[in-house]
Amino acid sequence: MTDLSAFPIATRWPAKHPDRLQLYSFPTPNGVKVSIMLEELGLPYEAHAVNITKNESWTPEFLALNPNGKIPAIVDPDGPGGQPLALFESGAILLYLAEKTGKLLPSDPILRYETIQWVFFQMAAIGPMFGQVGFFYKFAGKEIADKRPLTRYVDESKRLLGVLETRLTGREWLMDGDYTIADTSHVGWVRNLIGFYDAGELVGVKDFPNVLAWLDRVLARPAVQRGLEIPPRG
Repeated sequence: MTDLSAFPIATRWPAKHPDRLQLYSFPTPNGVKVSIMLEELGLPYEAHAVNITKNESWTPEFLALNPNGKIPAIVDPDGPGGQPLALFESGAILLYLAEKTGKLLPSDPILRYETIQWVFFQMAAIGPMFGQVGFFYKFAGKEIADKRPLTRYVDESKRLLGVLETRLTGREWLMDGDYTIADTSHVGWVRNLIGFYDAGELVGVKDFPNVLAWLDRVLARPAVQRGLEIPPRG
């Protein structure tokens, strides 16, 4: 039987199936990247809800795995060479799972790096900007009288949507012909901007028809539909 006792997180969120990949997450845009990825790949895994509304990601057990205190994180008991591997940061986890399985990442070196480029684009630009729009428009930031921060993040989000719009011209997915980790990386953030943050009109999302059509295609995937609800919020 697989022993996860070396990982303090397993004491707070015990594994019922320690031989499976352990996912510690919550259904936020970053969190669902990995659950969607695991559903797409069909890898056996066990999901543990780390409730960020109760600050559970700042507990000592979680911080021992992820010093950044953000979800998601994983422990793969069958990592490289059969050794357990713990990882945090959603982009790194997507890349690891793609390379572990040989799926959702092109084998051609040029296409592979191009795909990784779009994952980094999401992590460095789309995620931070859309998150700030959510903060200043839906959450506590909306109480700030000075609206210049909101204006700055809205304008930048429009620019970034324009980058995606141009990329998706004549393309079904961000990479030609194939759904990849690049699409998985973006879907939660674009969906939340329009839905959860209710900022679609604010950023003029109707001006980006390619992005909207792409979002519909991604959300129609059964694995995406399942992954968006894992782990359950309740």
